Amino acid sequence: MTTLHPHRPATDLYPTRGSTEAVLPRRDPVVWSAPGTPGPLGQAGLTEFEHTGFTTVDALLDPEEVALHRAELDRLVRDPAVRADERAVVEPASQDIRSVFEVHRISEVFASLVRDERVVGTARQILGSDVYVHQSRINVKPGFGASGFYWHSDFETWHAEDGLPRMRAVSVSIALTDNHATNGSLMIIPGSHRTFLSCAGETPQDNYKKSLRMQVAGTPSNEAITAMSAPDGIRLITGRAGSATWFDCNCMHGSGDNITPYPRSNVFLVFNSVENTAVEPFAAPARRPTFVGARDFTPVR
Repeated sequence: MTTLHPHRPATDLYPTRGSTEAVLPRRDPVVWSAPGTPGPLGQAGLTEFEHTGFTTVDALLDPEEVALHRAELDRLVRDPAVRADERAVVEPASQDIRSVFEVHRISEVFASLVRDERVVGTARQILGSDVYVHQSRINVKPGFGASGFYWHSDFETWHAEDGLPRMRAVSVSIALTDNHATNGSLMIIPGSHRTFLSCAGETPQDNYKKSLRMQVAGTPSNEAITAMSAPDGIRLITGRAGSATWFDCNCMHGSGDNITPYPRSNVFLVFNSVENTAVEPFAAPARRPTFVGARDFTPVR
């Protein structure tokens, strides 16, 4: 296990959760590796990622791999021991499982996916260093009423509540069911990664217990979303099972409810640079549990 001094740096580059909302400049690169660095993403994908904050891969997993991972997702969701674990988050109304966290630690199938060069190699290529898993989870949106995720920047939360100092983390959402325009698919505001939205309000004690079900702290105002989406609109990310979307930690994103008969299930992996390990939270009374924000900084091999 790799550990670093846990105290915050003297200067907070991205202050948030104060008395007012504010738009601040991004002080970090988007793609950290040198031009021409080899990796699974081609130059076109890296250019799109840098410009819009995200890029898609049409078929990261083949049909057999999709079937394997979907079966494992279904097994975890049906397992009473998983449901009873704090890592499982349920829908407030239906009590259906909404998410299961730290899946790379409770499932060898998902652990193998983390180590897959198509996955971890892309994270290294974008972040320009070795990486560790800051967070992993499966998101399950069964049909007929699964609730969405309101607009937010992951980095705002990870900075405020987990202590990630810099914007040097990347997420990948891999579809294990078809993601349609109608079943609560991911929405991203292109270009929103270029600035940081400092949110208003304080972080309640044990905020994660509520925010994993419905986020309130760290969410933007209606005016901020309107302004952010004005230049390039909002992109709805759809794709067949096996497709993947890589997106920058500071992208403003969200998803709507799924009121269709068609489930939407994805595995979500977050990689952070080993040169950007978590310190003490910047705007929260205490660290979140390690199944939400890792404190084991061992590089993925």
